[in-house]
Amino acid sequence: MKISEHMNIFTIRKKILLASKLMGVILILSYVFFTRLPLNADVSLMIWLIFVVLLICAIDLWMARFISKPVSELNEAAGRMAELDFSHFCGVSGNDEFGELSHSLNVMAQNLQKAFEELERVNQKLEQDVEQKKRLLSERKELADNLSHEMKTPLGVIRAYTEGLQDEEDEAKRQKYYEVIIKETERMGSLIATLLDLSALENGAAGLYPERFEFVEFLETVAGRLLIDTPDADFNLQYELPELPVYVNTDKSRMEQVLNNLIVNAKRNVRPGGILKLSLMERDGMLNFSIYNQGHTISQENLSKIWTKFYRDKNIKYSGSGLGLAIVAQILSMQHLTYGALNRQDGVVFYFSIPIIK
Repeated sequence: MKISEHMNIFTIRKKILLASKLMGVILILSYVFFTRLPLNADVSLMIWLIFVVLLICAIDLWMARFISKPVSELNEAAGRMAELDFSHFCGVSGNDEFGELSHSLNVMAQNLQKAFEELERVNQKLEQDVEQKKRLLSERKELADNLSHEMKTPLGVIRAYTEGLQDEEDEAKRQKYYEVIIKETERMGSLIATLLDLSALENGAAGLYPERFEFVEFLETVAGRLLIDTPDADFNLQYELPELPVYVNTDKSRMEQVLNNLIVNAKRNVRPGGILKLSLMERDGMLNFSIYNQGHTISQENLSKIWTKFYRDKNIKYSGSGLGLAIVAQILSMQHLTYGALNRQDGVVFYFSIPIIK
């Protein structure tokens, strides 16, 4: 035991000893004082007894304030901690054992609170890791199922034409078979690359790398490559573009994917001789892109499904993987950009909006 602990007069033990000795001295002195008063002995004794009762009450109040009340508060604080409630600290203060015990309880409560918060954080991270593993397993299974389903047709075609090559002697037909096999092989390669790219975007393996660039000329370049001077062009091209340059900040290569897929989708779905219109308008600090193709509309119940992987409208026959719009939705969603599709009286318009920067 330290010397300072012996010298400390504020300990509970010292307080009780001091109070008991002081009470003894007061009792003796008061008895002597009251018995020597010029009064009847019985009256003096009665007055002394009344004084003793008052003294006992005063001592009792002192004990309640300095011992009973702190013990009650410490007991209440310990009870809350036993129920894992560390939100309220014990308010007992002082230089005695009660004050030290109160400080120790408060420190313990803080440490336990930090320990529980850290444990909760670790548990949440474990739950997230488990959920992420489940999601990755689900995505891998979905990827394998989709690949298996989508590969059946081109593999069947390749097998059929390969078997045909074995017995075909006509060189012209053999050359045609080769072309079909090469085409289906390229289709398979493109499908796998597109699906892997979409999966990488969905699970965060592929990110976006924004840069500032001029969007009007960018759109003209992409649209010109896909829509102008193409041998299969059977539509009436219209466009509405800003006259002045407009700058945006986004991933340029990914936005080229978005424009490619939306334009190709519109080109495939425009009816023969129908209108295909590109529009780019500035409004309230946003650059609003839209592309309209005159042709079949989409049923209202399927309008939200067109952004899902491998969705194809059964009423529209064209070749495609069913991944183009899914990639568009993923890229735009990653940037928190507004996008969608709306039916018009005789066609469909696809749109998205992107913030303008100076």
